[in-house]
Amino acid sequence: MDLTRVAEVLADEPAYRSRQVWEWASRGARSYAEMTNVSKQARTLLEEQVPFSTLELTHEARSADGTVKALFHTADGHPVEAVLMRFRDGRRSVCVSSQSGCPLTCTFCATGQMRFRRNLGEWEILDQALHFRRAEPIDHVVFMGMGEPMLNPDAVFAAARRLPDLGVTHRRTTISTVGWLPGLRRFVNEVDEPIRLALSLHAPADALRSEIMPVNDRYPLDEVLAECRRYYERHGRKVFVEYVMLGGVNDTPQHAAELAELLDHGVYKVNLIPYNPTGMYDGSSRERIAAFKAVLDDARLPSTVRLTRGRDIAAACGQLAATA
Repeated sequence: MDLTRVAEVLADEPAYRSRQVWEWASRGARSYAEMTNVSKQARTLLEEQVPFSTLELTHEARSADGTVKALFHTADGHPVEAVLMRFRDGRRSVCVSSQSGCPLTCTFCATGQMRFRRNLGEWEILDQALHFRRAEPIDHVVFMGMGEPMLNPDAVFAAARRLPDLGVTHRRTTISTVGWLPGLRRFVNEVDEPIRLALSLHAPADALRSEIMPVNDRYPLDEVLAECRRYYERHGRKVFVEYVMLGGVNDTPQHAAELAELLDHGVYKVNLIPYNPTGMYDGSSRERIAAFKAVLDDARLPSTVRLTRGRDIAAACGQLAATA
């Protein structure tokens, strides 16, 4: 829902009318007709002039583990994917996209193999979460879908700030970055809300990281980690490190030891991600992941192994490529 457009259409209505519309939408209303305290005249104007969503649902896929992947198209025809993950403890987490495609071409990521279209607007990002909110309550949102959020900071920060209206607190909102420094600096400087930061790291040294993540040539590790430390010092919140496990590439005990030496143990928590096949690499075996984690444990660097969700419908980490 484009609330800016709603306000324009309802310019002759009382000032509170747009707030009422947003309150209904953020609580999961499925249409303007459900907004019973909004005048019939206002609802008619909205139905005629403002689409209820900025996105058109094209396809939904459902995983055996309960994960749902939605493929949308924007009003100008660009593909966008978002994912709802359901967990046994009751959590309902939505992974949203910030761009249609991604220009940064990380080699392990299916999105990086797509053609980049454009940044998404604030309301296009929110409409991904609202789509799932209309079906059931949600309580976590991660900006880890298609695109690099720090390349689209204005829309990403604005969308993140509105998520509490949907029932997602700032402490349950996470924005991920590969380390795009201009946007990351803005996040550290401008976002005072307790929104979590995640860093897509995937290698413990510049040479290897540049091989699998070309952005590292532009913004090397020491600069990125310095900004992450500044986030920790300014906000007092740990940085989550995402580390995808690529068989024979970055998953040896030596890599783990280098990672433990690289990261300040009080600042970071590592999330080891089993590789979800996209055609470029083999995934690390369970044994290699366990051995890698054992090195981090011995070094007292906090780490967990991510539970993979939605792999059978290409909805898992790194698999979003806007295919039905």
